[in-house]
Amino acid sequence: MSETSATPAWTVWPAPAKLNLFLRITGRRADGYHLLQTVFRLLDWGDTIRLRPREDGRVVRHGASVAGVAEQDDLTVRAALLLQKEASSGQGADIVIEKRIPAGGGFGGGSSDAATVLVALDALWGTNLGVDRLAELGLRLGADVPVFVRGENAWAEGVGEALRPIELPPAWYVLADPGVHAPTAVLFQSTELTRDAAPATMSDFVSGKPLGNAFEPVLRQRETAVEAAFAALSSIGSPRLTGSGSGCFVEFATRESAEAALSQLPAGLRAWTAAGAKRSSLRAALEAK
Repeated sequence: MSETSATPAWTVWPAPAKLNLFLRITGRRADGYHLLQTVFRLLDWGDTIRLRPREDGRVVRHGASVAGVAEQDDLTVRAALLLQKEASSGQGADIVIEKRIPAGGGFGGGSSDAATVLVALDALWGTNLGVDRLAELGLRLGADVPVFVRGENAWAEGVGEALRPIELPPAWYVLADPGVHAPTAVLFQSTELTRDAAPATMSDFVSGKPLGNAFEPVLRQRETAVEAAFAALSSIGSPRLTGSGSGCFVEFATRESAEAALSQLPAGLRAWTAAGAKRSSLRAALEAK
């Protein structure tokens, strides 16, 4: 990745993680897609994407991303190619992904990486499609991509794309990664999965009514590492599963209380703290450019 004086400079962009504060499946569409309800909480922690425009139209990923994901299958590469096609742009990009978000954990790593590429390249290439069009493109890549494109905490319905911004109080989280890559497609086919939950309301959520995660009982039964993580986290609070992944979390009001709780967990559990964000660090980075 050598550079000359004529080569555009690398730019650095955040790709924040998310939590699903609950997740219910309320039905299924005629095309087989499940209808969901959830609240997306963005975090001030995540991956980092490095981008450099190219004039030859090529999209090149440098280095690895998620283990076992080929370059042509990488969501960041697919996002760049989709934007290039839809905006009729002849520009290309070099992409470097610094992964921190564990794959298959339900923290939204792949979706957030793709959203960051869409938003950042739209600015770097000067294609200026706007947030609504970029969210539409993001939905083609994955149901979670639009919330990262829009960059706001949100109440979500449909397949996860019908978003309403929601104000959430400040919070800190202890996050845990059991190290299990949860296969979403397989989980959605599970016979144990509850697919007909009664729809919740925003007032149910705001009042603190436990709304659960449809995938939690399935994963806890299937994966001993997930059950072990829940057992460990139960010693510091009320653990929840995020998304359809294996990642778990406990919410705290302050950084101090989260870090104190983290120190009580067994050393063998991969766990760390992160702050809930009021809005996406990606949107803040875009405005600062």
